[in-house]
Amino acid sequence: MGVLAMPLDARIEQKSSSDLTVILDFKGPHSQTSMKEMEREAGLVLKSSGVRLSWRILGQDPSAVYSELVVMTFRGPCQYDPAPPRYDESGPLALTRITNGEILPFGEVDCTRVASSVRYAMSRGDFSRADQLVGRAMGRVVAHELVHMLTKSSQHGTDGVEKASLSGKQLIEEFLPLSAFDIGRLKQELAAR
Repeated sequence: MGVLAMPLDARIEQKSSSDLTVILDFKGPHSQTSMKEMEREAGLVLKSSGVRLSWRILGQDPSAVYSELVVMTFRGPCQYDPAPPRYDESGPLALTRITNGEILPFGEVDCTRVASSVRYAMSRGDFSRADQLVGRAMGRVVAHELVHMLTKSSQHGTDGVEKASLSGKQLIEEFLPLSAFDIGRLKQELAAR
């Protein structure tokens, strides 16, 4: 796996601990519809915890200053494709990097696996908004990984978006919030900063 190197002159500015900038590194094609829905959904999921997300594309503004920063890499096509192979939904949709037991601010989303899970969960009427549903699923997967990063914990919840495994149906259903327990964990971590 490649590691993203930040410039030596990158500066970190102290701001509200609830502001988080997510740098998006797409390694394959993606649709604007999926990307916008992902941003909306992840922001909606984390809003109840007080976390505000700001989104940037890798390299968009190399001299920018951020208070908190994570990098999410997206592998495979992050858009609806009607014919790719089916993947086992029980496999990992995303991961957060860990080194020496420490949670790092680097995550990776397997868009091929996410889109496949979504495809097989869609009903006939869903296909007209397939890219939106892929984006919704990506937003939930990103929010899940951001909770790990922000709490510095690999602990999963028992319900909501932070469950250890989410089905394709859960990824696209109308609403999938954080559990009260996970909101509390996030608020506690943010207050301690």
